[in-house]
Amino acid sequence: MSPAPLIRIRSLSKAYQRGGQAIPVLLDINLDVQAGEFVALMGPSGSGKSTLLNLIAGIDQPSSGTIEIAGVDIATLGEGRLADWRAANVGFIFQFYNLLPVLTAFENVELPLLLTRLSSRERAQRVEALLSLVGLTDRADHRPNELSGGQQQRVAIARALVTDPQLIVADEPTGDLDRATGEEVLHLMDRLVRELGKTIVMVTHDPKAAARAQRMVHLEKGVLVDEMPA
Repeated sequence: MSPAPLIRIRSLSKAYQRGGQAIPVLLDINLDVQAGEFVALMGPSGSGKSTLLNLIAGIDQPSSGTIEIAGVDIATLGEGRLADWRAANVGFIFQFYNLLPVLTAFENVELPLLLTRLSSRERAQRVEALLSLVGLTDRADHRPNELSGGQQQRVAIARALVTDPQLIVADEPTGDLDRATGEEVLHLMDRLVRELGKTIVMVTHDPKAAARAQRMVHLEKGVLVDEMPA
């Protein structure tokens, strides 16, 4: 008997209100993602892939349907409980890094831990371990403007991992990087899956980036039209 998927989406729809009119963005989506899987969401602009990523991450809520993650239907959670769930279970990697410019690399990675009960020593140990993982131990005291784009994205990946979430969501993580640097970031994401057992759902326009995933999911005008191995 196969294990239950980490992510189980059924009959998921999302519409936004604009001037009293409902604008459909996602229509009747059904999708399973197994624990430890690396999935790429692809599709043209306006296809709904970023909306789907935000729903999976608990940033937005659906108009109808269910999103079960590790058995929890996050579509039923209120705003406060959803924020707590998100902080404990999801790590975020963005196209433009979203690092705070006044903080060092160490402090940016540590930031999510300030909401936990870890001591300062425990926080430091965890941050140092993750900066080592992403190869930036020697850049711990550098601020974002003193780092290359690739180094900033590796700081962002360390920050995404620092609370040990089961799910990583990545929105165009290589979109602002040159090809060689993007390959380094994708290799690091591969390691997160292979060595740490993380589950990654990534939105990308880049077929070469999507090919690094284990499976590609294609959306077209809010409809899931195709799934294939990468």
